[in-house]
Amino acid sequence: MSDLAARIPEDIKTAMKAKDAVTLNALRALKTAMMNVSTSAERSHQTGPLDDAEVTSLIRKQIKQRQDSYEQFTKAGREELAATETAEIAVLEKYLPAAMTAEEIAALVDAVVTETGAASKADMGKVMKLAQERAAGRADGKTLSQEVAKRLS
Repeated sequence: MSDLAARIPEDIKTAMKAKDAVTLNALRALKTAMMNVSTSAERSHQTGPLDDAEVTSLIRKQIKQRQDSYEQFTKAGREELAATETAEIAVLEKYLPAAMTAEEIAALVDAVVTETGAASKADMGKVMKLAQERAAGRADGKTLSQEVAKRLS
């Protein structure tokens, strides 16, 4: 079991003891998502628990879901629910690796573009694939995509 996957149940126990409802809800949802992925048909060819990259990807998806919910609650005037979503985002962000700076992202994209020999937006797919692998969860896809598009234009 990866360090990150092993840490989640322990942190759930800690949140239960501390009666921290926000942390508990966020981590329980994450643990459920982890169990769903580990038993899904898509992953049936793999055995064993999720690795850190898979868990990090799930955390990013959970954060994205909460950001979408936050926007919907804000539009609907449900500020108390929007505040809950923001608090859960903060809890989940603690489990992500340190984010890359804008300079690091630019340097990564420059290196990948040079390595792949990409010259136009038609090459964006191969650049994005390699850039995402190298970023290893430290940069979100949207930011990478914007930087790659800027570099290839």
